[in-house]
Amino acid sequence: MRYAMTGATGFLGGVLARQLRDSGHDVVALVRDPARATSLQDLGVELVVGDLDDTAALDRLLAGADGFFHVAGWYKHGRREAETLRRVNVEGTRNALEAAERAGDVRTVYTSTIALNSDTHGAVRDESYHHQGPWSSNYDRTKWEAHEIAKEYAARGLPVVIVQPSVIYGPGDTGSSLGQLTRQIIDGRPTLGPRGGGSSWSHVEDVARGHVLAMEKGRDGESYILAGEQAPYADVFGWVKEDAGARTPVILLPRPLIRAFAALTWQLERFVPFPQAMTAEAARAGMGTYYGSSAKAENELGWTHRPVREGIRETVEAELAQRR
Repeated sequence: MRYAMTGATGFLGGVLARQLRDSGHDVVALVRDPARATSLQDLGVELVVGDLDDTAALDRLLAGADGFFHVAGWYKHGRREAETLRRVNVEGTRNALEAAERAGDVRTVYTSTIALNSDTHGAVRDESYHHQGPWSSNYDRTKWEAHEIAKEYAARGLPVVIVQPSVIYGPGDTGSSLGQLTRQIIDGRPTLGPRGGGSSWSHVEDVARGHVLAMEKGRDGESYILAGEQAPYADVFGWVKEDAGARTPVILLPRPLIRAFAALTWQLERFVPFPQAMTAEAARAGMGTYYGSSAKAENELGWTHRPVREGIRETVEAELAQRR
């Protein structure tokens, strides 16, 4: 099979591209900068240079494709990210699905997220739940809008299957707030975290495999949550510290202090760039719960996920091995 991809230079997309190539499929990927895609070229991935707003490049990407994985997305927190979040997550998704439609209704798997439900306040949501706000971050909001766009195209007849991963973790995560905090703990630097928040946790290898299963077995127009075990952030940070043998303190701040911090940094972000993990949106999201049920994906796709404790240990070991 010949599969087209967006987002192949990202954390999840790179793993998915490798899995597809390991299975013997041809893969063609849309990339903005070929210099950042040498690992894809080493895998034998064909590159098409362009962006999500480049109609001609999207058409070249999808020419002759048997299937299309639209994985590209912008996952950043912070007031300064609002414009890019909308351009990539909302308009980029519309452009990608429009190209799949132009190419003859190419079967498509779209990467959504359980974050479109934002803070679930301890509830475990499944695919039947329809959140209508509020959202803890612009990322959550723009992914909700993009999800609605995917549903619109499905209603128009595009054979699109939607997958909704929970928090994705694993070796090689360099961009997310979680990845930054993990490296901070391993580096032995004092780390601040929220008290009370938590998420469902999905290893990147399992999420990539879930995309392949959705392409092969998913029902057109349906959504499938790819959510692993639930665990508080405090537990995950503690496991990272334990597995790394780190002595750094992990300080869990109470909610009133987090709220005050978020209110202050939200104003300051107009003038001063903050690290991802220190933005007001990251603080608000860290106080919430992002819980989802993967029962539908397990029953219909045969999807499975590894225990989060096992996955965190593997992630830390991989990070430590890179430093030796």
